[in-house]
Amino acid sequence: MKLAAIGECMLEAVAGEPLFGNNMTFGFGGDTLNTAVYMYRAIPASTDITISYVTALGNDPCSDQLVDAWRNEGLDDHLVFRLAGRLPGFYLIHNDTRGERQFLYWRQEAAARSLLDDGRDQLIAKGLSGFDLVYLTGITLAVLAQHNPDPVMSLLQQLADGGTQIAFDPNHRDMLWDSAEIAKSVYRDIAPLLTFCLPTFDDEQRLFKDRDPTVTATRWLDWGAAEVIVKNGSKTALLATPWEQIHSYPIPIERVVDTTAAGDAFDLVEFLQDGGSDGLLGQPPVCWWGQTKINEIGEGLERFRSDLGHPVVGQIARHHELALPVVGNSVAGSWE
Repeated sequence: MKLAAIGECMLEAVAGEPLFGNNMTFGFGGDTLNTAVYMYRAIPASTDITISYVTALGNDPCSDQLVDAWRNEGLDDHLVFRLAGRLPGFYLIHNDTRGERQFLYWRQEAAARSLLDDGRDQLIAKGLSGFDLVYLTGITLAVLAQHNPDPVMSLLQQLADGGTQIAFDPNHRDMLWDSAEIAKSVYRDIAPLLTFCLPTFDDEQRLFKDRDPTVTATRWLDWGAAEVIVKNGSKTALLATPWEQIHSYPIPIERVVDTTAAGDAFDLVEFLQDGGSDGLLGQPPVCWWGQTKINEIGEGLERFRSDLGHPVVGQIARHHELALPVVGNSVAGSWE
């Protein structure tokens, strides 16, 4: 089994109060990287699986340490390109009292923005040929596709034509796009290539003025996505195909610390569980976080598989990003 995530990982500084006191910590993060790490951590240790991360970094010490950390997490890095004279992006974050984050970015000259330049798009297409699933997000598209979507769309078309499933979380961020209309146009272009689309209703409501998750799901299906799961925070999630719509009910969370990676964790459950009770792994993954057991989904859509996503998401939101203990692989610890 071969899975890959395409995106950008950035250097991270977490600031407390006062902003420039002595309580700043440093790490790194990114939505696609979060999902890749969670996938590797969630699978049984005996599973024969490769999870690759696809991005571009510089040739600086920070980039060296990023690659070392990813390798330690079990990720394959053969499609991490190192660009001379470039650097990773950087962001500063601050947690508010509700566990939500505020972000300040320095990413305009980040190496990841040149990932598909100078023929690297064809190297990636060759390197991902035969992969079972490739995952990317709206942040990936904002970084790589808004000014010239053709290389990304051509890459994904080649992969889809070769039998690779394409999974996409719009994860829309207004500040990353030059305009809402550009974002909408790129999303519409990618939709026919998607096996799975995993939008968040709050994001879609702001961008498209959707009145409810059904409108969100219907739009993505009409655009050509094969299957849509609309995430909706503490409310019900919606799975929609051209033939059926099913709701999933979340588990209440007593203490929210950080919601940043919750959607990324939800996405990994969808990938592992797709295809009835067998999932992409050929068997239902059995994972433990605290007292939460995540087991088989049941037959087909009779038991909506995102019922498995909610307990995982609940555990993620009670910790800081990537701070959960390991389930099947890798080493325990936080990236903060």
